[in-house]
Amino acid sequence: MRFLNLIITAAFTLTTSMAVNAQTYPQRPIKIIVAYAAGQGTDIATRYLAAQMAVDLGQPIVIENKAGAGGNLGTDLARQAAPDGYTLTMGTNATHVLNQFLYTKLPFDPSQDFEPIALVGTFPMVMAVNTASPLTSAAELVSLAQRNPRSADIAMPSTTARLVVELLKDRTSVPLFGIPYKGSANAMSDLLGGQVPAIVDTPTALRPMLASGKLRALAVTSAQPSGLMPGVKTVAEQGFKDFEVVAWNALYAPKGTSPAIINTLNAALNKVLAKPETRQRLLDLGFDPAGGTPARLAAFAFNERRKWEPVIKRAGIQVD
Repeated sequence: MRFLNLIITAAFTLTTSMAVNAQTYPQRPIKIIVAYAAGQGTDIATRYLAAQMAVDLGQPIVIENKAGAGGNLGTDLARQAAPDGYTLTMGTNATHVLNQFLYTKLPFDPSQDFEPIALVGTFPMVMAVNTASPLTSAAELVSLAQRNPRSADIAMPSTTARLVVELLKDRTSVPLFGIPYKGSANAMSDLLGGQVPAIVDTPTALRPMLASGKLRALAVTSAQPSGLMPGVKTVAEQGFKDFEVVAWNALYAPKGTSPAIINTLNAALNKVLAKPETRQRLLDLGFDPAGGTPARLAAFAFNERRKWEPVIKRAGIQVD
């Protein structure tokens, strides 16, 4: 009986201690692991948001870049951290959805090893053509591919761009051909030179050429019209129901982090995301601002996994 009482007392003490810690959180600096190199879009956005969240939370937030293995290295380091709210990670559609299907072995389970905090922002891809092309919409591009497949080849300078092409093939059963490129520069050169008819790339990469009149946007791949590309119709609006491909960033904590701490971080992040200047800054960086509850992020990531697993497996896409 005495032993049982000791166990109950210890459990009560631990629970009380955790509750007190959650109520007084944070008491020291917080670290956010970014699984990509400094200076990239995810890093810049994270630093901007962290600086503002730090003011609201009353503690510094330090960014630690741990790039490697397509984001898997830094994400796994975050998984191993203590679930005390002092180590977080800025997840992406790659680290928390795609990589589990692209890599043969992943050191973590993105759906089980992390607590969702909030979706930060999304950005669509853009389908575009050289202005010498007569095409004016994604629907016309698909129609051309149906009649003459190799006349509608699409430059794909990233994995996400390839996923746009694969999902469109999956939804239409039209033999679209994608040409992989290592980066936007070479793809853009071939597009402007007439070696490839179309491209799928980020708004940030395409915006200068669109603004100069050298390219024409056919569609954005978000479910709703994007503030990043005003006036450009979505693929879904052009007759391809429920079509959506977006890259995204979201804040996560290690599994087991207390709900009270998660809620504190969620409130701080949503407060920052609600500011007009923050929303404009994210748009400038190429993100449509998001926000919302941890449950919203969990549901969003679940639906992303359910959508991409069969597409990636059917296409046979592997990174390693």
